[in-house]
Amino acid sequence: MKIAVLALQGAFYEHERILRELGADCFELRKKEDLREAFAGLILPGGESTAQGKLLRELDLYTPLFNRIKAGLPVLATCAGLILLAERASNDRRSCFGTLPVTVRRNAYGRQLGSFRTMQDFGDMKDIPMTFIRAPYIESVRDDVEILAKVDGNIVGVRYKNQLAISFHPELDSDRRIHKMFLGMTLTQGIHRQKVSRPPCAYSPALPPHLP
Repeated sequence: MKIAVLALQGAFYEHERILRELGADCFELRKKEDLREAFAGLILPGGESTAQGKLLRELDLYTPLFNRIKAGLPVLATCAGLILLAERASNDRRSCFGTLPVTVRRNAYGRQLGSFRTMQDFGDMKDIPMTFIRAPYIESVRDDVEILAKVDGNIVGVRYKNQLAISFHPELDSDRRIHKMFLGMTLTQGIHRQKVSRPPCAYSPALPPHLP
């Protein structure tokens, strides 16, 4: 089982370290040629979602990844990755993949000084450590989206089909249960290879410096 980790920007190395610790093979997805590698799952890490979205387009990674996600490729999206998957943001007109039928709020917990850590249940898992850094939260979901976690009444974890999306950074804590959950999702999905089509993307080339 091999996992692709989007490595354009952000906290990708931390995810790679955990995957290897759990016995999963992984590789960095940096350019279109990397898609020749067969893989069973994808991690969209935290970082700057605006920069990541722009690079996905410039490096011709957007369309093939969009197609694979739509076709059922298991995805773990953390913080900025959640924003990339979200159908829309309430405080920004841009969207990227738009495969996750939720509305997010960018920078919902404020700037860097607003970062915090807490412990909450995540689905059936008790006391998951959650580290929030300039994090979004989810304001609303479609009826078929499973809500897995809330903090102070705000949705911070969901699952929709094979998309597992969270506001926080599990890669920064020692608890491995969320990564194990994601790896479990990949076991029944087989290997995804590149498909061809041209989906629309509303991502703007503008790069406001403050967006996660």
